[in-house]
Amino acid sequence: MEKQTMILTRKIQLLIDSRDREVIKAAKDQLYSWQRICFRAANMIMSHHFVQEQVKDFFYLTEEIKLKIADQKKEENGILKSSRQNTTYRLLSNHFKGQIPTNMLSYLNNTLISTFNKEKLAYWKGEKSLRNYKKNIPLPFGAEVISKLSHAPDGRNFCFRLFQIPFKTYLGKDRSDKKIMLNRVLNGTLKLRSSHLQLDQGKIYLLAAIETEKEQHHLDSSVIAEASLSIEHPVTVKIGSHEHTIGNKEEFLHRRLAIQAAIYRVKKAVTFNRGGHGKKRKKKSLEDYQHQERKYIDYKLHVYSRMLIDLCVKHEAATLILVNQELKEEIAKDDPFLLQNWSYYSLKEKIAYKADRAGIQLVVE
Repeated sequence: MEKQTMILTRKIQLLIDSRDREVIKAAKDQLYSWQRICFRAANMIMSHHFVQEQVKDFFYLTEEIKLKIADQKKEENGILKSSRQNTTYRLLSNHFKGQIPTNMLSYLNNTLISTFNKEKLAYWKGEKSLRNYKKNIPLPFGAEVISKLSHAPDGRNFCFRLFQIPFKTYLGKDRSDKKIMLNRVLNGTLKLRSSHLQLDQGKIYLLAAIETEKEQHHLDSSVIAEASLSIEHPVTVKIGSHEHTIGNKEEFLHRRLAIQAAIYRVKKAVTFNRGGHGKKRKKKSLEDYQHQERKYIDYKLHVYSRMLIDLCVKHEAATLILVNQELKEEIAKDDPFLLQNWSYYSLKEKIAYKADRAGIQLVVE
């Protein structure tokens, strides 16, 4: 039976809930220390599991020896002292015990092993390289370590403790559903699952994974929607005798090219900008324009995907087919203009997420 729930992730800015500068500094130093450990631990986990998969190839000089990557207590030829999953957890525990909460190490280990097992076939085929984690890796933790979740005195934000560090949300002028979802987590109608802390340029964000029910719509399994993604019309959808186009080339591409032209002009002028704090001040205007381009693209793709799913729901289409999508993506790889200016993967990802939430089956041809 198909699951009736799904996990939604919301990015929420956090503040250290204290007026004491020393407390705030100590908490941030602690978080950055944990991030450095997670960075090292993540690459150790992936390296060790890759070696465990390939270790049989290291014994090609001794044909008499028969070895198996398994717990020696359970398998006759096993060479491990525990289960494969537990080997890397014990490795991390030996290196970092007392320096980082074991809850973080446990969730990091479980998440990365799951990722490795999903991708290992692609590693052997040469379609993917082994993941390499960067220093800004998010910090994973289980929902059980969040305590004392409550409303802040201002009535708009929320307070809680995470590993005994006091946090307060900063929702600002947010007009999305973050406050509503946190209220529902507080009153028990929604569940918070294993989530992450993200440290980004001195700011702290909670990547809250919240389990919620899928939307309930009346859909007809005999109705099929066929959608085509292209740069001329971002989305063209056909449902029975109805055909709709969502967006157009001038609307999406003209604005994006205009921002790119502005970025090019600013790049040429960066050398002549006033300094004062090294390259950071000189490049501020350039980074602002680059952020504006990313924000514009993300917004437009959200709008297009939302309009597509709304049309499917309106016509009660239970199945959505993206026609010739794999062929278009192959063609785009050889076209520098398409590769740079048309975000096939991002739009497809947003459509998949919204279709899943609406209970619509997505098929990619």
